[in-house]
Amino acid sequence: MQDMQDKVALITGASSGIGRATAEVFAERGAKVVLAARREDELATLAGEIQARGGEASFVVTDVAIAKDVERMVTHAIETFGRLDYAVNNAGIEGQFAGIAEMPEQEWDRVLGINLKGTFLCLQQEARVMLAGGHGGAIVNVGSVNSFLGFSGGAAYATSKHGLIGMTTSVSAELASQGIRVNLVCPGIVDTPMHQRLRQDIGDAIYDDVVLPMVHSQRAGRPEEIARSIAFLCSEEASYITGTTLTPDGGFTLTI
Repeated sequence: MQDMQDKVALITGASSGIGRATAEVFAERGAKVVLAARREDELATLAGEIQARGGEASFVVTDVAIAKDVERMVTHAIETFGRLDYAVNNAGIEGQFAGIAEMPEQEWDRVLGINLKGTFLCLQQEARVMLAGGHGGAIVNVGSVNSFLGFSGGAAYATSKHGLIGMTTSVSAELASQGIRVNLVCPGIVDTPMHQRLRQDIGDAIYDDVVLPMVHSQRAGRPEEIARSIAFLCSEEASYITGTTLTPDGGFTLTI
């Protein structure tokens, strides 16, 4: 399938997990991909792998919590490939889980700075270049099932992910008439480095005997499964979908 031939896609958090898988799926479908994250070695490795398979890829080291980094990231995409058709705002961290009485203010600021403000900064720059290009585009923000569900000790993370719903629906309402679609993907339990850390924190017994049985599919999702959901929302097959939330979670939220 080469339905994204000659299109340009920007993916944040592309060095691992869902972001890495998304970059690979977009490249397989013919898109030129711009990889952004904080870890240069991982970005360079992924870009090289995509190029070795005949794809086009470039990377730019970016901290999405820093406005100048984000501006430089989007400028890099335009200077390298001449346009921007798709953007996937995937960069995020889980941060420190702590009770509200113990949560350090600086940790609250760090989590919301990357997960929520970082998405705002990316959306702002992406919208500017898409509007200037005049050919529309599609943007997908990446939330979590914790965009709807809170959990003990997770106030900072859940707040940052809840906020993406309001941000996505508001920006969609603003940009839809100009041909730019904005949607939100909220994955459930996915086998990524972040969820491996969660498994270590809660222990194998609780993860296997308590958490996974709540998933209708009885397993964690694979990063490429979420990546295909993101690619669908960017594709012409989703041309009438904007301002919505897609929840590829194996049925997890239906059991809560």
